[in-house]
Amino acid sequence: MSIRKMLYAASVASMLLGSAAYAQTVGPQGETATPSASITVPEDKVATLKEGKHRAALLWHDQSDFVNAVTAGATDEFTRLGIEVVATTSAGFDAAKQRSDIETALAKKPDIVLSLPLDPVTSAAAFEQAKSEGVKLVFLSNLPKDYKHPADYAAIVTDDLFQMGKQAADALAKVMGGKGTVGWIFHDADYYVTNQRDNAFKTTVEKDYPDMKIVAEQGISDPARAEEIANAMLLKNPDLGGIYVTWAGPAEGVLAALRANGNKTTKVVTLDLSEPVALDMVRGGNVTALVADEAYELGRAMAATGARALLGEETPPFIVAPAVTATADNVKEAWQQSLRVDAPKSVVEAGK
Repeated sequence: MSIRKMLYAASVASMLLGSAAYAQTVGPQGETATPSASITVPEDKVATLKEGKHRAALLWHDQSDFVNAVTAGATDEFTRLGIEVVATTSAGFDAAKQRSDIETALAKKPDIVLSLPLDPVTSAAAFEQAKSEGVKLVFLSNLPKDYKHPADYAAIVTDDLFQMGKQAADALAKVMGGKGTVGWIFHDADYYVTNQRDNAFKTTVEKDYPDMKIVAEQGISDPARAEEIANAMLLKNPDLGGIYVTWAGPAEGVLAALRANGNKTTKVVTLDLSEPVALDMVRGGNVTALVADEAYELGRAMAATGARALLGEETPPFIVAPAVTATADNVKEAWQQSLRVDAPKSVVEAGK
């Protein structure tokens, strides 16, 4: 672990273990989290919004099942409020493309923009025109550099980060009987979303499960290295009881390592829904649980936040949507709760 990462992990762990902050997700600048369920548009304000004939643009970072669910939640809420969605874009994780998307969308005169800023510095400049035109900005998970609430944006909306990590720890503890050795593969980058999720797992194990010991730790920045990292971890700890993986992409590499080693006993937990990882889970493989956010609810809350800002209503700076744990027993229900779509046919069929 790098010195930078050690210091960051220590500060996050300290924050999470504090008596006032334990079990709480906080924003990138230490903001207190507001549950998304409390972010609504009063019924008596809906008619006012409809009369305004407002417009919205959804300027996303990429295209995925997660983004589709966020889009669906936002679009349904905007439709209810009579707000027209005039642009939906995907930047493909290209900050320059995102800036171009913003410029193109602004030509359609949106009153609200929902977006995940890809790069804090580039995004700060890219959204400057929207700010100057009075567009209500609602951000997903990221924040442009030096932007202040409420002058520059209405809110950041993201997962209940602590609960995602905690629920992963609880799920692993359940299958391991609350005892045994654990490997911890965390995201080796200074990003508050993954850092809080990862450290919440570690904090929960250390605080709530004294008979479970994290005996191997390794950061990962390139998901392609997951199999290599897992192989090294298993070589030093062949009897590892469980492994936490920072998200589902690298978890596929960890599964590949386990299979190559003929290991059917080490249990895996990870974050975010993934068809390949879910297939292993429902087939009784190494994966014991996937913890995801309620992506549809993220979109709904973002749209409601933008609408409240248009109305001049108060908007909290940092809003979180609930976490949901998917297991082999509830995978169909969890998929619906998170994404509002059916679980992949392959997963459903394999679970029969």
